[in-house]
Amino acid sequence: MTITRYTEDHEWATVEADDIVTVGITDFAQSQLGDIVYVELPGVGDEFQAGDEFANVESVKAASDVKAPVSGSVVEINETLADTPELVNESPEDNGWFCKFQLSDPSQLDSLMDNEQYEDFISELE
Repeated sequence: MTITRYTEDHEWATVEADDIVTVGITDFAQSQLGDIVYVELPGVGDEFQAGDEFANVESVKAASDVKAPVSGSVVEINETLADTPELVNESPEDNGWFCKFQLSDPSQLDSLMDNEQYEDFISELE
């Protein structure tokens, strides 16, 4: 069973295995950005604290920093985004993932919103 959690900055983190999470931006975030033309990802081995900027997304509208939803080190990046950044628009919470983190503190997931809480949160923004 996979568990996905969300931040107020519209990042998501899905627990894949023990202490590995896949992260990216939500469908809401990509819809606000518009057509994404470039994604700058971190390197494998880079370490981040929750809230640190770990990636940058450029769209036809603006550039936006992406913050780490949890603390950890990058163990894999989605290299496909270098050539096809539009995957973030087409499949933000599936094929448009950014990278995978090895969690340094799994309990941080408890402070993030579950799907229902996130849906309530974005409904208040619209």
